[in-house]
Amino acid sequence: MSDIKPISILVAALGGEGGGVLSDWIISAATQLDFPVQSTSVPGVAQRTGATTYYLEVLPLARNALAGREPIFSLTPTPGSLDIIVASELVEAGRVLQGGYVNTARTTLIASTHREYAISEKTAMGDGRFDTARLVTAAQKMAQRTFLFDMRVLAWKHGTVINTVMFGAMAGTGVLPFPREVCEEAIRESGKAVEASLRGFAAGYGHVTGTGDADVTAPASIQAGVSSIPRRVQQFPEPVRQLVGAGVEHVTDYQSNAYASLYLDRCETICGIESDRGQLDFPVTRETARYLALWMAYEDVVRVADLKTRRERLDRVRKEVSAKEGEPLRLTEYLKPGLDEICSMLPSRLANWTRNRFKGREGAFSVALHMRTDTVSGFLLLCTLRSLRFWRPRSSRYANEQKAIVRWLAAIRLALAMSGGVAHELALSGNLVKGYGETSERGHRNLEAILADFEATGLRDPELLEARVRDARVAALADPEGRTLAKSLGLQPPEPKAKPIRFVRRLPHA
Repeated sequence: MSDIKPISILVAALGGEGGGVLSDWIISAATQLDFPVQSTSVPGVAQRTGATTYYLEVLPLARNALAGREPIFSLTPTPGSLDIIVASELVEAGRVLQGGYVNTARTTLIASTHREYAISEKTAMGDGRFDTARLVTAAQKMAQRTFLFDMRVLAWKHGTVINTVMFGAMAGTGVLPFPREVCEEAIRESGKAVEASLRGFAAGYGHVTGTGDADVTAPASIQAGVSSIPRRVQQFPEPVRQLVGAGVEHVTDYQSNAYASLYLDRCETICGIESDRGQLDFPVTRETARYLALWMAYEDVVRVADLKTRRERLDRVRKEVSAKEGEPLRLTEYLKPGLDEICSMLPSRLANWTRNRFKGREGAFSVALHMRTDTVSGFLLLCTLRSLRFWRPRSSRYANEQKAIVRWLAAIRLALAMSGGVAHELALSGNLVKGYGETSERGHRNLEAILADFEATGLRDPELLEARVRDARVAALADPEGRTLAKSLGLQPPEPKAKPIRFVRRLPHA
């Protein structure tokens, strides 16, 4: 008996994914077999700024064989001493790897390959996504056995939550000291969404053991529909055809067919110049088409209202919270419009007058709204905002964005006449314009500085000019405040932005 050691289990899950329920199932299964078990948890912060980890130890020996003795379990996991780890998302597996918990000679690692992007990834000026290929390679190298697949898709396909697939995968590895029947009985005893949970368990178990459906492709209802390729798109060279087609679909969905035609006009101009230069892979057209589509579909209140009222979005929310068909769902949207959002929808002259009229009092217009869109009035308000799409081309924001786009494209065309490398760097600089509010303003400001420097520079050497634009672009992405960019271009650094300090009187305790 002294040779029997506890099975150590670590569950890494995000908020709302049922990590606590999964731990309860493991405890229930152990209890059915009269195995001593202990569970502890470390709660995270929010849905994605942190994750909740659950640590369990199970002694695979019935209590009646212990002669009254009680095992001593650890309250926290010890690096390198875990038998099985399951992560509900790929970077959560990366956190476990980074913590040194995975042992090449001992640990079975199970992780879902889908991504829920972290706050640091979303707020990065450039592409802040983690290198998932590198993470997968590390997982396969550092663990004794790895099972990496998209568990979220399996959960969606079977109408359940990801924790059920995680439990099935754990049982399928054979590391858990429970027969499949005992695990399924633990799910039944919970009494919550039993049939759906059993389907998810079977899917995870079958995928790991090779006895179930190996297809982890998202269902057609989840995948984004791809429309047929328009005739004008088919005229583009093969290296850029698919990207331009995606751009057409994106801007058509954003505004109209006429807007998509304008997008194609702009792409065709750049593509024609590259074709005349004998380019075969069209790098400038590719990057221009990519960032032009994103820029032309800039985020505004109309777009936000449109996306929030779409059926597929509402269906996705229901799936994420596991709401059954016909089950009521309470949905609250958090919005904080300000003076900029109001002025962006006004005609240019009226917008300028309004900004001047209320200069210095912008904060008075910034009001946090909690809008119940499961009610008729709340949903109707968003639909009213969505219906303002027809007005968008008359708004001041539209005029300003189009003016900036025209300047950017003109610089790319000018650069193509001297060097494809310079034009490529300018096309990549379109990535600076993104988001909304201060993020959008900062991106516009940085791009304007790069374009002004390009237009004014006396450099004739294409290699030096390409390096200068590239260094400026990288500097702009590296520093949100623009100081690194100013240093790169030899400009005065921007003044620090004043932020008010508010002192709040602490109320005495009752």
